[in-house]
Amino acid sequence: MTQETATARTLRLRLPGLSGHRAGQHVDVRLTAPDGYTAVRSYSVASALPGDELDLTVEELADGEVSPYLVHGVSVGDQLEVRGPVGGWFIWDPTDPSPVQLIAGGSGVVPLMAMIRAHAAAGPDVPGAGAAFQLLYSVRSPDSAYYSAELQQLAAARLLTVTHVYTREAPAGSPVAPGRLDAATLLASVLPASANPVVFICGATAFVEAVADWLVQGGHSSDRIKTERYGGMGSTP
Repeated sequence: MTQETATARTLRLRLPGLSGHRAGQHVDVRLTAPDGYTAVRSYSVASALPGDELDLTVEELADGEVSPYLVHGVSVGDQLEVRGPVGGWFIWDPTDPSPVQLIAGGSGVVPLMAMIRAHAAAGPDVPGAGAAFQLLYSVRSPDSAYYSAELQQLAAARLLTVTHVYTREAPAGSPVAPGRLDAATLLASVLPASANPVVFICGATAFVEAVADWLVQGGHSSDRIKTERYGGMGSTP
């Protein structure tokens, strides 16, 4: 188990019979209370592991029925009821040599991190291993960003280009003031439409819809844009 932020934790699960998973998939976790009440929530897989293990990064929701237990209550050796992994559309295909643009809002970085890790782990004979990979990560503050050290290492190894947009608090000494992502910043930060990248966007509904619209207005083809939403409407970028 890894504490990503004050309110988010990564759990490594072992699922007997699992033989790997695809980058971008998710699982359903079901909890059952002593009185028989059940709650089911979907969580994106964060890992690119072979075999019967996978990682989930869970953000605690103040009014959540499942996330508080997963972030604070579950311990090594506990058993969970899990269905999956599932999903076959919002995935990175390692046989596709296309450049890849990832765009995350907050905890929407989780399935994109699985794609980043799969790309970094791909052997030289995999067509997608040589594809350009870029991540645009909109997050409230440095303290609320996931996977910071690993992303820095991958960027230093030139396996990934990372651009952060801090919406509330920027790092000390940052030349850019915090502020919400807008169309101009987005289009200046992502791979150009002329590169014909595959674009994956994940975040709250309002964020995803705004970003997808800006990309299309900027010349990106809508059939090259894949989106995944979580939660309610949320805030705009």
